[in-house]
Amino acid sequence: MSRRTVLTLAAVCAVAVGTLYFPQAISPLIAAGLGTSPDAASLVVTATQVGYTAGLFLLVPLGDRFPHRPLLVTLLALTGLGLLAAGCAPSLGFLAAAGMFTGITTVAAQIIVPMTAGLVGADRRGAVLGTLLSGSIGGMLLARTFGATLGERLGWRAPYLVAAVLLLLLAAVLAVAVPRTPSPARRPYGALLADSLRMLRSESRLRRSCLYQGAVFGGFSAVWTCAALLLTGPAYGLGPQAVGLLALVGAATMFCTPLAGRMVDRWGPDPVNLVCLLAVLASAAVLAAGVRGGVPGLAALTVGTLMLDIAMQSGMIANQARVLAVRADARSRLNTAYMTCAYLGGSAGSWLGVRVYGRAGWQGVCVLVAALAAVALAHHLTAGRNVARPGSARPGHVVTAERLRRWPSASPSGAGWRRRRAPLGSGRSGR
Repeated sequence: MSRRTVLTLAAVCAVAVGTLYFPQAISPLIAAGLGTSPDAASLVVTATQVGYTAGLFLLVPLGDRFPHRPLLVTLLALTGLGLLAAGCAPSLGFLAAAGMFTGITTVAAQIIVPMTAGLVGADRRGAVLGTLLSGSIGGMLLARTFGATLGERLGWRAPYLVAAVLLLLLAAVLAVAVPRTPSPARRPYGALLADSLRMLRSESRLRRSCLYQGAVFGGFSAVWTCAALLLTGPAYGLGPQAVGLLALVGAATMFCTPLAGRMVDRWGPDPVNLVCLLAVLASAAVLAAGVRGGVPGLAALTVGTLMLDIAMQSGMIANQARVLAVRADARSRLNTAYMTCAYLGGSAGSWLGVRVYGRAGWQGVCVLVAALAAVALAHHLTAGRNVARPGSARPGHVVTAERLRRWPSASPSGAGWRRRRAPLGSGRSGR
């Protein structure tokens, strides 16, 4: 794959992921434009995230069944049409339905990542996947600024319409830019879905990662869904653009996640998870000071959201490292199960956050974030430390290519590995 193709795919990841997040910044504008309450307008955010969760489970496994290029073009075109419908919505109910449809189809990034991993050599794979992840993070962080700035100047419909045009153009580009890939094995669709559910039941490391990320992402979604309500409310009296400017601070996350990845490689995912969960608890305490308003409150919101963003993204790397080490032959299905659970947590966090905010205000939202992190932390401190590497005494250790080269018997192609995986009593070491 050429560098131009990789950058194009990173741009697709950014725009596709960004469609999930810009509605968070314009929910007050939606409420004013459609004549409804801010609490009701925030249901659009929840509907979009619920749709994305469904798309992760129902559509991402299709990457193991259909050629990638037509699948990606179709999904981007459907997402663009859904955004056009949302931008022309006459009512809140229609907008929520269009948002859910858009969420279901905007799963291109989760198909691009495994596709790209199979199209590049092992010596480039890490760099290419890092570029794609940077695109996704950039889209998530900049989408709120894009939505708030454009919505405040041109109305809440403008971000939907502009995003629709961008996705339709990218669909046309991918029809030419994505290399042809051979048709995958035509496994039954039901079997693909059943595999993800089966592994959730049988793999404890997968369940741990799902719990940790679902809890942290739930708190993350609650904070950003309610931040627009806080900043545009009586405590601050700011416009929706303030939410976008606050989100720009999170751009520092793009520089912290590579460091987190190196820490996972060196120490394993468990220590990184511990630090991230403690950081989420600390961020909840800092964010609680945002209720004061004025400059001190804005400073607390800035520092607190930055801490939360870094902890959530770093925890994502640790959790995915644990998940992808479970079974090398089922990484797409493992990723489907993991991401579905993570976004179920995010959807629940948005829904709970709005209701807690309506009853207990911003401080109630901060208590919700702390409670979710405390649940994950309690499980983490009591969970058994699974060993990811055969023969390793270090808990949660992640196998890298360099360590495999230094330890030949651990190589999947080595005789030592085959002997360890031989069924008892089979009498054959190569099975």
